[in-house]
Amino acid sequence: MRAFKAYDIRGVYGKDFDGATVYRIGFFLPGLLSARKVLVGYDCRESTPEILQNLIKGITDGGADVFNMGLATTPMVYFATATHGFKASVQITASHNPGEYNGLKISREGALPVGYDSGLRELEAMVESKEVELSELKGEELELPNIKAEYLSFLNKFRGDYTDLEFGIDCSNGMASILVRNLFGYAPEVIYNILDGTFPNHPPNPLDERNTSDLKALVIENRLDIGVIFDGDADRVMFVDDRGRFVPPDLITAVLGLHYLLERKGYVLCDIRTSRAVIEYIKKLGGRPFMWKVGHSHAKMKMRELNAIYGGELAGHYYFSEFFNCDSGMIAALLVLNIAVRLKATGITFSSLIDSISIYANSGEVNFRIDDKEAAMESLKNYFTSIEKPEAIYDFDGYRIEFSDWWFSIRPSNTEPYLRLVAEAVDEKLLESKLKKINQILESGGHR
Repeated sequence: MRAFKAYDIRGVYGKDFDGATVYRIGFFLPGLLSARKVLVGYDCRESTPEILQNLIKGITDGGADVFNMGLATTPMVYFATATHGFKASVQITASHNPGEYNGLKISREGALPVGYDSGLRELEAMVESKEVELSELKGEELELPNIKAEYLSFLNKFRGDYTDLEFGIDCSNGMASILVRNLFGYAPEVIYNILDGTFPNHPPNPLDERNTSDLKALVIENRLDIGVIFDGDADRVMFVDDRGRFVPPDLITAVLGLHYLLERKGYVLCDIRTSRAVIEYIKKLGGRPFMWKVGHSHAKMKMRELNAIYGGELAGHYYFSEFFNCDSGMIAALLVLNIAVRLKATGITFSSLIDSISIYANSGEVNFRIDDKEAAMESLKNYFTSIEKPEAIYDFDGYRIEFSDWWFSIRPSNTEPYLRLVAEAVDEKLLESKLKKINQILESGGHR
């Protein structure tokens, strides 16, 4: 089915999946995860009420109780799943996708992710072919009271004193809006904090730098120290520095080391696209960077396996051992703001910190639409390893091939029909020459 992806169930509602599909997902989910009660939260998209209705009916017809926690960020659902002992939970959301999309993020006990390799494949097979046999004992719909207050109490442990910090927040008309005033009051400049699942101001995807233009303007016009922007379900966050520049999200993985690594040493999880500058900075602080596959379902499992302190991805997901190894845009925002406060007290701007970390020329992530992805990746690998001696080759999640003065990562998207490239070099001239050659090689297999 088109809506079943590597990390969740997602697509254009009414096209890639519909209410009947959602009902069947709800019906078979309790059996898949051996759950007698299922937690459900949801975002503000226009299709959410219909999805919620079908999901609840499916779960209760399957004999399990539904605990409806209402409007929620995705990390709120993770929090309630882990702290209230649910064996299954669902967040209705399409995260950063446009308003016509929707979906379901499923977790199991301990807020462990259910991805395609850890349950979604089996669920898809049930939805496609298994017969619905109504349970003699129908479940009930119940409420989970006070969960927002519990979650805010938890988040306040990460909150510092922002009295002397000038900052702005863009909620993208998404779920961060339900928390931002509770956490920050009216101290920051806040835009687009009215819930609206049509996302009238900009799409809720801050990784697309075009969607940060209003936050950049807010920072420049008000001479702010830093800007913060959340995606639609608030599991991701990105930043704009005091000069109005978008900060590549992998650099924030390095910044977070100033909170964790000065007093505690251990593993820091990074994805395969992470800048060499981040790896070097983490090592300088005494951390042990560990490179792994892209995607929250992979990251959370590896965090547990390594007993990592924290982790980060180029897409703006940040994972925390004290948050059940889950990702939280709000925790990352609070910690980065704390660091910005400390920097300002010593006369250091956030932009100067970023400049001290980001010492290489980086392409950012570039997408190529290519039919034969495997052949294209092999062509790049074979060409560059034949003319240069690589220092390291990582062969999971595509390839990352490192040379003395540059590296590149090429990987197939798990959610879209693209090859994704990141390249980095010691200077812009070398980067441009390598990108030119990469484009020439890939042109034979597709187009950007």
